[in-house]
Amino acid sequence: MTDDPELTRVEGQQCQQQTTGRDMAARYYLSLDTAILLGILFIAIVFRFHKITLPLVDGFSWREISTAMMADNFQQRSWNIFFPEVSWPGPGPSYQGREFQIVSYLTALLYQLFGWHDWFGRAVAAFFGLVTVFSLHRLTALCWDEMHAHAAALAYALMPAAIMIDSSFLPDPAMLALVTLGVWLFVKYWAGGSRWLLPLATLSFSLGVLSKLPGIAAGAVIFYLMVCWILEKKRKQASWVFLSGLSSLSVIGAYYIWAIYLGRSYPPFHVAGTGGYIWDDGFWTYVRDRFYFKSLWNTSVLWFYGYPFLVLLAVGLWIPLSRAEDPKQRSLSAIPYVWLTAAIILYLAAAGEITSNVWNFHIFHVPIAMFCGHGALLLATLGSRTVLTPAVVLRSIFIVAIALAWSTLPLVRTMKKPIAMNGKLLGEELARLAQPGDLVVAIAPEVGDPVAVYYSRARGWVFPPGGGDAEWSKFVADDATAIAQLEELRAQGADLFGVTKNATDKEGRLFVEHHDGVIDYLDRTATKLADLNNLLVYRITRP
Repeated sequence: MTDDPELTRVEGQQCQQQTTGRDMAARYYLSLDTAILLGILFIAIVFRFHKITLPLVDGFSWREISTAMMADNFQQRSWNIFFPEVSWPGPGPSYQGREFQIVSYLTALLYQLFGWHDWFGRAVAAFFGLVTVFSLHRLTALCWDEMHAHAAALAYALMPAAIMIDSSFLPDPAMLALVTLGVWLFVKYWAGGSRWLLPLATLSFSLGVLSKLPGIAAGAVIFYLMVCWILEKKRKQASWVFLSGLSSLSVIGAYYIWAIYLGRSYPPFHVAGTGGYIWDDGFWTYVRDRFYFKSLWNTSVLWFYGYPFLVLLAVGLWIPLSRAEDPKQRSLSAIPYVWLTAAIILYLAAAGEITSNVWNFHIFHVPIAMFCGHGALLLATLGSRTVLTPAVVLRSIFIVAIALAWSTLPLVRTMKKPIAMNGKLLGEELARLAQPGDLVVAIAPEVGDPVAVYYSRARGWVFPPGGGDAEWSKFVADDATAIAQLEELRAQGADLFGVTKNATDKEGRLFVEHHDGVIDYLDRTATKLADLNNLLVYRITRP
């Protein structure tokens, strides 16, 4: 220390200038990171809201229509969220064992406020998709760093599978958004955040798993961090986490017990998501089918990711981040691996169900996006110490361009093809011809898809009648059985029968060819109301 007051004053000014400079730099980088996040959110909005008004006729039509019917019935018949109901098994009530209906219920509220529009459900799902982008970004920043957060969020924003699911009338976008938000809040709490983050994280995570059961896989992250606290002998904090998790699982378990009871108590006796598990089919059946890896690969390459994202994923998994010196940061950096491992275990137990209903892969997309982002950074920087060099920027632009041209644009276009459009047209024709209170029987291009019943704005049946243990995606063997089924539906009050001329069952048989005897029977016993290029409609004559 010096006794010279002038020298002391100068040193103080220099110190103040350095501090001010650091603060300005921190604010600059904070503003830059915020701007980048807002830009990524804008990109996510563009891709999720593009063609948001597309009717529910894309590759996910079947599942979307069931969700949409539940929204209709909340708004038209009962606001009780614990009694989700579809409209394709007849006059009803047709309650089903389903996940907690957050997306459909919010959509029903929009119907109540603004009138019915079939795309409202897509808009609700897209909003949840944006929540996922934000939560994923902040989670990655805690686990790794801000640059990886930008890369992971951008990968998710551009990933074809994420775009498709986030813009579909499905419960899965709410599931992933809420569990990711819950995990991020919990990780923030674990890293030293406010104690109020724990109940908020528990609430968000619980709602996410209630929205769709595969979300339970993300709970492995919470369990892992609880174990880390136990190993650090922080038993008080671990006890609070354990009690919060126990309360969450109790609520989740109670709801799904109710859903199973409801589905088994009312026609069509359908509980969603049952069947296709390793304990149903048997371990050796799974082994013989190689755990459906061929189906997984085809879905990954042709629909969900494409080669560019798969390459980024492989690079990101193959070359891990450098080991952090801080023990707490080392624990945080393992979170993507924990989540991905839990999702893989879920797949190995439920591969039959997941590959049949591919939107269930959505639980994978948070860790996949994180590793894709890491892989992209590795390829862009190639060992460079900074990401602001012209070479790194050009490589980054090239990686994004390849992902857009080879994955995002062509695969999203493929998934959004209006393959069920004739079913929608049939439904609209039925709506035009129906009288108030009429019940309809309809066969869409994909047998079993209730899209025509939905767009008829009436209640009725798919044909052949399905649900429960009944096979409803292929035609019966002969005309006599089909006519008997039709007569049974007439006895239950069916008024209109409609079929698209391209209606094909899962064995590739056209209805108009396989069941030409049924068409002859209708020509004799019913009144033909429409015979267009793509559909037939009859009014069923009462006996």
